[in-house]
Amino acid sequence: MHDEPTIRPADPGDGAAVAALAHELGYELDDAEATCRIAALGPDAAAFVAVAAGEPVGWIHVYRSHLLQEAPFAEIGGLVVTATVRGAGVGRALMAAAETWAAEHGLPNLRLRSRVAREGAHRFYERLGYVVEKTSFTFRKEIPIPPPLGESEE
Repeated sequence: MHDEPTIRPADPGDGAAVAALAHELGYELDDAEATCRIAALGPDAAAFVAVAAGEPVGWIHVYRSHLLQEAPFAEIGGLVVTATVRGAGVGRALMAAAETWAAEHGLPNLRLRSRVAREGAHRFYERLGYVVEKTSFTFRKEIPIPPPLGESEE
């Protein structure tokens, strides 16, 4: 890719492309759910799409994180660049869009998480000036959700 990608805000019409790109990193996301999630973004979050040769080639999601124990900060929820254009500046352009969004929202601290196995991604973030703040485990538990009041389980 020789031209700089165009970075623009994602819109619900990007749902299918966002889902397809997410699949490249192993995330299960269908088109309809991606469309709904983009449409549901409020003022404390943004998603940007990178377009090259008229096609979406990457996306980034950034949001304001509110914690009781510290001041709000921006966090990258996800970053995907299609394999065919990795290393061509798309990821850098998307990260710059997220950094600009954070600054415009008064959030001088931008954080992200990256799986241990993604060593290439770690080097990419370090080249952009990010430093490892800490390492931790992520725990998860599935919580059964009861039906809304007035509805019975069948």
